Amino acid sequence: MHLDVQAAVGTTWEAVGLVWLIGLAFTKRTVRTQPAGSRLFPMVLTLFGFFLLGSRYFRAGWLGERFLPYTHAVAVAGLAVTIAGCLFAVWARIMIGSNWSGRATVKDVHELIVKGPYALARHPIYAGLLLGGAGTAIAIGEARCLLGLALLFLGFAVKIGQEERLMLEAFPQAYPAYRRRVKALIPGVF
Repeated sequence: MHLDVQAAVGTTWEAVGLVWLIGLAFTKRTVRTQPAGSRLFPMVLTLFGFFLLGSRYFRAGWLGERFLPYTHAVAVAGLAVTIAGCLFAVWARIMIGSNWSGRATVKDVHELIVKGPYALARHPIYAGLLLGGAGTAIAIGEARCLLGLALLFLGFAVKIGQEERLMLEAFPQAYPAYRRRVKALIPGVF
């Protein structure tokens, strides 16, 4: 009996969503946030990116074309990468704890988290979600997933810029030193 890889990929992402929903109840009060208008663009990019990765609505035409030939072994490898990326993102979400927000914010008594996955990447949630997205693209193997992954990256890149500006304002001494020590997404690279 073969593992239903697509179902397992979907279940993995559903588990991530559940962790995020539960975590919403445990966040600190926001004291400063970005303007509402600046949130819209990266939000649309990331939502559409996730929709392309996980939805079957875009399987027609060139978006449904395979960029990888399907083999069960490749699909299982993609599932393993999806799980690894999602676990890394969840670990980062747990470590940031009540400082987390879905938008660029500074929380009441905000702490600069630099341990755990934050010692490896300044934005480990995005790094993990991108790795999970890459795994999903491998597991599914359709062009829509590559486009979705590109949109996720663009949305996260915009949001990283917004978050970096707020962190530099909130931690004018500590954050520049942290930025010199730790790369944004890929340890030692980028």
